[in-house]
Amino acid sequence: MPFPAERMRRLRRTPGLRRLTQETRLTLDALIEPHFVCPGTNIRREVSSMPGCAQLSADLLVEECKRSYDLGIRSIILFGIPAHKDAVGSEGYSTQGVVPRGIAALKESLPDLVVWADVCMCEYTDHGHCGVLDDHEVDNDATLPLLAKEALAYAQAGADGVAPSDMMDGRVAAIRAALDDSGFTHVPIMSYAAKFASAFYGPFREAAESTPRFGDRRGYQMDPANAREAMREIALDIQEGADIVMVKPGLPYLDIIRRARERFDLPIATYNVSGEYAMVKAAAHNGWIDEDRIILEILTAFKRAGADLVLTYFARDAARLLR
Repeated sequence: MPFPAERMRRLRRTPGLRRLTQETRLTLDALIEPHFVCPGTNIRREVSSMPGCAQLSADLLVEECKRSYDLGIRSIILFGIPAHKDAVGSEGYSTQGVVPRGIAALKESLPDLVVWADVCMCEYTDHGHCGVLDDHEVDNDATLPLLAKEALAYAQAGADGVAPSDMMDGRVAAIRAALDDSGFTHVPIMSYAAKFASAFYGPFREAAESTPRFGDRRGYQMDPANAREAMREIALDIQEGADIVMVKPGLPYLDIIRRARERFDLPIATYNVSGEYAMVKAAAHNGWIDEDRIILEILTAFKRAGADLVLTYFARDAARLLR
C-alpha cells in the first residue's frame, strides 16, 4: 500500500512504540570489558590516549572489576604488562606472570565473573612483535608452542576462556591440543580470526606497551582491503577448534562482521578498538558530538551487523546508559 495508506512514521511516533518495534537489542550481556594488569600493589597508571582506562595492579584490578560487575558487566578480558621483557616473551607463559596472578585474584573475589585472557606475545617481547624472531622475521612455527604454553598457563590460573590475537597460522589447533592434553577440554577459545593490520590500534599500544621496535605487523595481520581472505581465516580457525571467532577492529569492518554472520553459525565477536574509543572521547571532550548517543549508536551497529559479543572500553558508559 503506497502513501497515504502506508505511513512508516506511525510506529516511530512515541518512545513506547519505538521500543516495541526495535529490531536490534543491545544488552550488557553482550559486552566484554578490556583491562590491563601490571605488577605491584596499589598501582594505577592512566593511559593518556584512552581517557578512563589505566594499567592496574591486581589489587586495584579486582576493585575495578567489582565496580563493573555491580553495574551489570559480567565478562572481562585481560592484557598483561610484564615486569620485564625478553626475546621469547617468557613472562607471557610464566605461571607466576602478571596475567595468571590477575586471573587468580579475580576468580577468588568474583567467581562468577567471566574472565578471558588475551594470548599473544607482543606485550612480553623486547622487540614488540607477536612471535619469536628468526633474524627480523616472525617465525610462525617456532611461536606456536609458546602461545600454547601461554594459553595453558592462563587456563591453569582459572581463566574461563583464552583469546589468541597473534595471527600465527595454526595457533588455534596448537592451543586446543595443549589445553585438551592437560585436561582443559572445557576451556573455550575465542579466536581473533580476522584481525586486520589497522591504524586504529595506536592507543592500545600505549596501554599495553607493545609498539614494535622495528617494522610493522602487516606480515601476519590481514590487509584491510581483503574480505574474502577474512572468510578463509575464520573458516580455518573454526576447523582448528575455535568456539568463538572475532573480527577486529569493529567500525571499519562492519561488512566483514555481516559476511561472517551470514556464513558461520557459531558466536561472532568484534573488538571496538582503542582508536575508535579515543576518537569518540576526544571529540566529546571538544564538544563536537553527543557522546552518549554516539556510544549507543556504535555498539548497536555492531549488533545490527551480526556480532553476538562486543569487546569495548565503553562497557561502563553503556551500563550507565542502558539502566
